[in-house]
Amino acid sequence: MADYDEDIPADEKVAIASDFVMNAPPGEFNEVFNDVRVLLNDDALLKEGAAEAFVNYNEESFTPAQLDDDSKVLITKHGRQSDGRYIDPKTKQVFKFDHLRKEVSDLEAAAGAGAHEELRAAVETEAETYVKDHYHTGTTSVYDTDAGIVVCVEDHKYQPRNFWNGRWRSEWTVSPDGQVIGKLYVHVHYYEDGNVQLRSSKEITDTIKVDDATSAAKALFKIVLAAENEYQTAISENYNTMSETTFKALRRALPITRSKVDWNKILSYKIGKELKK
Repeated sequence: MADYDEDIPADEKVAIASDFVMNAPPGEFNEVFNDVRVLLNDDALLKEGAAEAFVNYNEESFTPAQLDDDSKVLITKHGRQSDGRYIDPKTKQVFKFDHLRKEVSDLEAAAGAGAHEELRAAVETEAETYVKDHYHTGTTSVYDTDAGIVVCVEDHKYQPRNFWNGRWRSEWTVSPDGQVIGKLYVHVHYYEDGNVQLRSSKEITDTIKVDDATSAAKALFKIVLAAENEYQTAISENYNTMSETTFKALRRALPITRSKVDWNKILSYKIGKELKK
């Protein structure tokens, strides 16, 4: 058996810390980071060794970044530049992003638009309308990439006082030949008197015509609306089923006496009489 007092190598410590960070629930990155920081007890090693995990967490979470009072952009792999900065495809600005403090700095004008800017802009217009109509505080960024036009959407609701946090993400890619691939993700954490997480995802494929930018954008969001409505309905129906079957199977149908309590006659029982006094 391994000696529990044996020192763990630095690279193994970093790997463990990075794994904790990457699995931080929505809205709880700071709490996980602070706990890992205490456990590791080596700030220099944590910041240097786990820096890539901080980047990956923010990119995979589609973390919203505030550019100014009116503009937000998502931090995603699609927006990362070769020098590590990120681009806001709407305002055509590049910037540095502090992955620990979640702060933007050094905004500069980007060098020109992509090869499919007309289609990207048309999709962005439809995306912003869609997000405004269907999400409470959603943010979207639309990129012109080598794979095609990529739409990223993020919305979240953090309720730490009620012991739950949740995030919705969706990513839609339209290839130059009109192939559509959608990926939907839901992550919810509930932790009052327990610790329960829901992770759910779904992939959708379809096709549209891309001859006209405006028509293509509208066709794309017809697909998005139908797919996301269907996915949300399926999740709701699944939980209704679970409440009637799975959850009930986790507890006794009858108490250990094998007799149900007749609550209508509770006052005839001794405890009922005592409660009546």
